[in-house]
Amino acid sequence: MKKSLTYYLTIAVLKLKGIKKSFSQDPVAYQTIRKEDVHNPKGSFFKKNITKQFKVSDSTITEITNNNNTDKLLIFIHGGAFISGPAKHHWDSIKTIVQRTDYKIWMCNYPKAPESDINEISNNIDAAYSAALQDHKSSQITFIGDSVGGTLIISLIQRLISKQLPLPYQILLISPVMDATMSNPEIDKIDPIDPMLSKVGILSSKKMCAKNIDLKDTMISPIYGSFKGFPKTVLFLGEYDIMYPDEKLALEKMKQASIDIQAFEGKEMPHIWPLLPVMKEAKQSLHQIIQILNENNPN
Repeated sequence: MKKSLTYYLTIAVLKLKGIKKSFSQDPVAYQTIRKEDVHNPKGSFFKKNITKQFKVSDSTITEITNNNNTDKLLIFIHGGAFISGPAKHHWDSIKTIVQRTDYKIWMCNYPKAPESDINEISNNIDAAYSAALQDHKSSQITFIGDSVGGTLIISLIQRLISKQLPLPYQILLISPVMDATMSNPEIDKIDPIDPMLSKVGILSSKKMCAKNIDLKDTMISPIYGSFKGFPKTVLFLGEYDIMYPDEKLALEKMKQASIDIQAFEGKEMPHIWPLLPVMKEAKQSLHQIIQILNENNPN
């Protein structure tokens, strides 16, 4: 399929900004990467539609909605390699979702590595879900997450299932990181053409987050856990993403577990492409996400 001009422009901008260079260092340049963080979004839309901001454990939850009467909650777990975020593209995507659905959104800004480890981060995700259950039925809750946000959502679901606790209605995963070991040999073939990420920096960030925990622990590498009993799941994966080989393996495991899974594979698409600005293909994918949210309405 022919790519849009905005696709090539986006790839050029990604290379110009030197994102891959920052993710090619060991230790990863987390302080440099954090310069792109946006903790309090600006603009009239957010001034009007942020209804409250509160703490849950060590996370800051920002609630955004244009429908105060809605009982549908979308919990957004952002990516950033466990070391950074949220960034502007997360808030821009939230703005579009709020404008085109009747969901209330919680942006969960959880603690980051290296200051916090995966145990602390996971406990914060658990606490955010517990807080949501105080005012919502589990069937009214949807999770969406990109990159390690997807990792955290999947590992949360695995913990909930193991404890026989109520599950959210559905989960939407955008380029989730499935295996922190980065040991899949297919990754080395994609690394040279991935315009955003490098195995060296990603592995470094995972080690920063894992601390003394085995990188194969399901909290940080959910591919080693079970997918049996998962709720409705939507997966976006891109061919030019070093996470692609492990996502393909995870997709097969999900199919074998006979869960309700819908997958969208982006030909020559980079990491988290549905959330990237400007690119026509990103807008089309975000439109698909919005359609899914509007069609798969929780009870």
